[in-house]
Amino acid sequence: MKQFAYVDDGTHVHTVPLAQAATANGGARLIWIHLDQKDPATETFLSEQLRLNDVVVGALTALETRPRCDPMGEGALINLRGLSLQDEPGADELVSIRIWTGRGCVVSVARYTMRALPELCDAFKAGKVKDPGDFVSMLAHLITGHLDPDVADLGDQLDECELMLDASKTFALRRAIATARARAIEYRRFVAPQRQALERLSELQCDWLEPDDRLHLTESADRFARMAEELESIRERAALMHEQITDLRAEMIDTRALLISIVALVFLPLTFLTGLLGMNVNGIPFAHEPWAFWGVVGVCAAMAGAIFAWFMRAHWFR
Repeated sequence: MKQFAYVDDGTHVHTVPLAQAATANGGARLIWIHLDQKDPATETFLSEQLRLNDVVVGALTALETRPRCDPMGEGALINLRGLSLQDEPGADELVSIRIWTGRGCVVSVARYTMRALPELCDAFKAGKVKDPGDFVSMLAHLITGHLDPDVADLGDQLDECELMLDASKTFALRRAIATARARAIEYRRFVAPQRQALERLSELQCDWLEPDDRLHLTESADRFARMAEELESIRERAALMHEQITDLRAEMIDTRALLISIVALVFLPLTFLTGLLGMNVNGIPFAHEPWAFWGVVGVCAAMAGAIFAWFMRAHWFR
């Protein structure tokens, strides 16, 4: 789904060539022209065929965009972000669609296909989109409908990670938490300004926005606000869980270091004793006595028991 044009004459919706849509007469109720931003001819078509001013053409064909809504004469310039179909190379999870809309006409430009676009096309061809206000409000509704489950899924992933908090699984948990946090940050970067754009659009003084359209835009803006709050909560929870995992890992390392220290302290005097008695020199006491070996073993066992008892009394094992 790259480029197309639909003309709604009030009774039927027709698919027409782009050039014909650009010169459609005023008898059409609504014209929707969708262009591919990667097509080199798009900029020429916008400026020469549709006769849009340079500011609008530059905004529609810009490589880097963020959600916005700016009045442009009798129309409005709107940028929205939504989940992509993810079947195109180079597409991010959230892709943009640039829209210029005025009375009876909608021009949209996209570099990658948004997941909501096929559903919007079906609704348009079914005659459910009667004016530009319906177009934008339905698009916003579809975007929130697709994005809301993804945001909820991020929260569920963190819930599962919280239940699995264990020092022995730190690598897998840190990877899952980092992935969820990165996605939450990326989503929130566009969700928060998208709410502001829809709120501003709902307040525009233009005759192609009906009261129902403003109500739907306000509802979509509220859903974006709720998602922005949820994404902020996910980001903070992920940061807190990362700190907890770091603490668990530090505690595990401290426990192991303590065990190594205890073992070293137990065997240090025993090693000194056996090393002293194992010197290959004359004069070692009781070296030729038959009970000498078991005597040394007994002394070592007594020393080990005494050191272990001291550790227990000093509460090293708590």
